[in-house]
Amino acid sequence: MNKSEKFWDKSAYKFDQEGKKDEQTYIKIIDRTKKYLKTSDTVLDFGCGTGLISNEIADNVKLNHAIDISSKMIEIANNKADNRKIQNIEYTHSTIFDDRYKSGSFDVILAFYILHLLEDNQKTIQRINDLLKPGGLIISVIPCIGEKIFLNISLTLLSKIGLIPDIKSFKVNELEDLIADGNFETIENESLHQSIPQYFIVAKKI
Repeated sequence: MNKSEKFWDKSAYKFDQEGKKDEQTYIKIIDRTKKYLKTSDTVLDFGCGTGLISNEIADNVKLNHAIDISSKMIEIANNKADNRKIQNIEYTHSTIFDDRYKSGSFDVILAFYILHLLEDNQKTIQRINDLLKPGGLIISVIPCIGEKIFLNISLTLLSKIGLIPDIKSFKVNELEDLIADGNFETIENESLHQSIPQYFIVAKKI
């Protein structure tokens, strides 16, 4: 078990409580995401956490393969789906590089609050492109803390002392370049917050 997995396992049981502090943002993300989904879609939710979004979009898609590196997060997500009798989500303790997921398998890949936590963003974006069908969509929310100097410094210090995972300090132009270099065409890109720059992005595989 690596350091990131240990951190998210430890955080799993208070994850939903933290999410409720910004409940309106999650509602906004869910509503916007649903506009791009079809009931014929096969979806991959990459970094699904405790299923905060996967469970809410279940009625809007055919099948959702929801994955996370934290087994504790997956356990909680599974329990919530079972309690709601949701049948079309497969929660799996895995990564996006799992060999079970083949090229061109998905209509949509969700990547909420995950890309800034990865060591190799370019490799991950290439993998997302490969897994998508032609014209498939990536829908993501990414904090661009590089736009806020003091926030960037604070979070960098917290990560260095181990209180939070390592974070990529994206600036908006770096994020746009990452998406474009991955052979995606951006359809929507809008900030969800003024104080903390979180960008809701929808991009189509070229």
